[in-house]
Amino acid sequence: MQYLQGTIDTAAFANINFIEPTIHKGDIVSITVYSDNPGASALFNQGGATAISSQSGTSGQSGYLVSEDGTIRLFELGNVKVEGFTKNQLGNLLAQQYAQKNLLSNPFVEVRFLNFKITIVGDVNGPGVYTFPTDKVNIFDALGMAGDLTTYAKRDNILIVREVTGVRRFARLDLTNPSVFNSPFFYLQQNDMIVVDPTRVKATVNDQTLRYISITTSVVSLVAIVYSIFSN
Repeated sequence: MQYLQGTIDTAAFANINFIEPTIHKGDIVSITVYSDNPGASALFNQGGATAISSQSGTSGQSGYLVSEDGTIRLFELGNVKVEGFTKNQLGNLLAQQYAQKNLLSNPFVEVRFLNFKITIVGDVNGPGVYTFPTDKVNIFDALGMAGDLTTYAKRDNILIVREVTGVRRFARLDLTNPSVFNSPFFYLQQNDMIVVDPTRVKATVNDQTLRYISITTSVVSLVAIVYSIFSN
């Protein structure tokens, strides 16, 4: 049941291999615009039409839904291609456009994901869909949110399902091996799915439990029948 078994080479795992997620179709992003003129900036901060409500604390916020052609529609800028950009890249792009069109003075744009969600199913204590307020989420963060693995979960064979540009990718993580820190799937991306399988021990225990229940039910039924016969 122990995670990260064996000696951990702190030098080998010191570097953080975090790849900033990019914006995909169907994502919802919030965009906040700042400039030297707060009044002028307010015109560009009307928000999108898509409201978000989740357990992560983003309830009540509204954002822009990325359409099937990978764009969002912004005030004064019209349709802007956002698919494939990271948050920082999109923020820099929008700031440049606001400046080039002389819409704002010294603009700065902050972009956030509002639907950074992970689906966790299988042998965890709290399976479900979880939305996170940050996009830097690793496998242990996600499992911790789901109440951790159960006693009978396979810790050495966690399945990650990820969709990238219309292609589904699969990976297996061994949480008992410290090398999991260097996996490209250690840090999760929005809409990832985590599937946790049970061990054979759980299957055996469940099978034995069902047998005991079946036998007990049969015995109780037999006793009831015998009692009914003799009582009459």
